[in-house]
Amino acid sequence: MKKPKFSLLHHDREMEELVEMCDKVTLAHWAIACTTRVIHFYEADYPDDARPHQALLTLQTWIETGKFSMNVIRSAALASHAAAREVGEDTPARSAARAAGQAVSTAHVAAHALGAANYAMQAIHRAASPEEAENAVANERDWQYHMLQTLYRKSTQNPTPC
Repeated sequence: MKKPKFSLLHHDREMEELVEMCDKVTLAHWAIACTTRVIHFYEADYPDDARPHQALLTLQTWIETGKFSMNVIRSAALASHAAAREVGEDTPARSAARAAGQAVSTAHVAAHALGAANYAMQAIHRAASPEEAENAVANERDWQYHMLQTLYRKSTQNPTPC
């Protein structure tokens, strides 16, 4: 059985509508949560390379402090994407590093959170067997949607200024 293709260009209207309702800090929390679920693919293959993990720490620091430095955010994103390029082949590790690069970019542009989620789904797809790929991606998408709903509800109960 051949594995079905996974496209980063697919549109999930329900997810996109929920993303549009969320503030940047909520989306940053979500991007970290999505990426954390797949970062182990990168860390298992490249245990001495902390660039994707550092990207998540950079985003977490922005969430905690509210201090934004384009140079710091861009450097962390570019480093994580460089790590992905160095992987070379299309593997779960590469997708996980891309997810981290997109996640940290959420501090600059909120829409990057959706990129982090999509790359996380791509990592799940690449890690799954052909028989399990479609179901694994569907389960991940459902988790991501429910996680974002939960974070959105929390943010509207206790809004945090950005």
